[in-house]
Amino acid sequence: MRLAAVTETGSLVLASGSGSQLPADAGGAAHAVRIVGAQKVVPDLSTAPRRVEEYALPLENTRAQEAYGVPGAVNRLLVLNAEPHPGRGTVLLLREDIGY
Repeated sequence: MRLAAVTETGSLVLASGSGSQLPADAGGAAHAVRIVGAQKVVPDLSTAPRRVEEYALPLENTRAQEAYGVPGAVNRLLVLNAEPHPGRGTVLLLREDIGY
C-alpha cells in the first residue's frame, strides 16, 4: 500500500503489511520521488489512519486476495513529518485519483 495519505500540512503517512519497503522511505534512499493522487489528501494526522483503514485497506485487501490468495493488512504505519536533508524528497501531487 505504501503512501496512503498526505496531510494538508505536508506529513506523509505510509502503510505496509510487512514493513519491508519502509526503510527506503524512512531515509535509506538517497532521493525519493513520490507521485500522489489528490484523493490521498486528508486534513490532519488524526484523519489519516481512518483513510487507511476505511478506504485504502479494503482496496488493498481485494488486490492481495486476487494476486496472492491472502488478505491485505496494515501492520506498520510510518509518518514522515519533515525531511532533515533538503532536496532528498520530492512529492508530486496530481489533481486526479491515482492509486489508492
